[in-house]
Amino acid sequence: MARSSVAPRDETYNYQDEQGEGWAGRLLLDALEVAIITTLIFLLARVFVQNYQVDGPSMTPTLLNSQYILVNKADYYLHAPQRGDVIVFRYPKDTSRDFVKRVIGLPGDTVTITNDGVVSVDGVKLNEPYTNDLLNYYGPEKWTLAPGQYFVLGDNRGDSSDSRDWGPVPKSDIIGKAEFVYWPLPSIHMLHDWSSSFSGIHP
Repeated sequence: MARSSVAPRDETYNYQDEQGEGWAGRLLLDALEVAIITTLIFLLARVFVQNYQVDGPSMTPTLLNSQYILVNKADYYLHAPQRGDVIVFRYPKDTSRDFVKRVIGLPGDTVTITNDGVVSVDGVKLNEPYTNDLLNYYGPEKWTLAPGQYFVLGDNRGDSSDSRDWGPVPKSDIIGKAEFVYWPLPSIHMLHDWSSSFSGIHP
C-alpha cells in the first residue's frame, strides 16, 4: 500500500511569535490613532480658544500686568463684539503685536471724550465703575465710527495707549473676547459683565 507523504514540520515556526507581532502592530496602530485624535483636538481648540498674557497696566484694575487670560475666539463667529466686551486684537499700527482693551463704541457710534475724561456714546454719558481713573491726556475729541470699526479704551485711562491715540480697531483685527483669568492661581476668575453700563445706548 502506498504511504502518503507528509511535508516535514517547520520547527522554526512559532505561533507565539506570530501573536506577538500582531499585538505589537495593534499597539502601534492604537498609539497612532491616539496621536492623531490628540492633534486634531489641539488644533480645534486653537481655532476657538487662545491664551494671552497681559503686558502692562493699561487694563488695571480689571486685568493686571503679567496675568494670563483665556480668549474666546468662537464667540465672534456667532455675533459681533458688544459694548463693554474686553477684547484681544492685533494692534493696528503693528499687527504682529496683540493688545487687550475694552470695547466702548460700535460701528456707527459717535464717541466723545471730554477734557476731564467723561466718555459719551451717541450723547449718552457712561457710568464706568470698571475704570481706574478718568485722566485724559489726549484732549477732548469726537469720533464717528465707520462700518467695521470699534472704539476701544483701556480701563486705566491715565496709562493706556488706545483708540484716543491711534484710532478705531478694524473688525478684521479682533481675535476674540477675553473671558477668564487663569494665572496666577490666586487670581482665577471670570471677567465681570459690564454690559449694563451701556444699556442706555441704542442697541
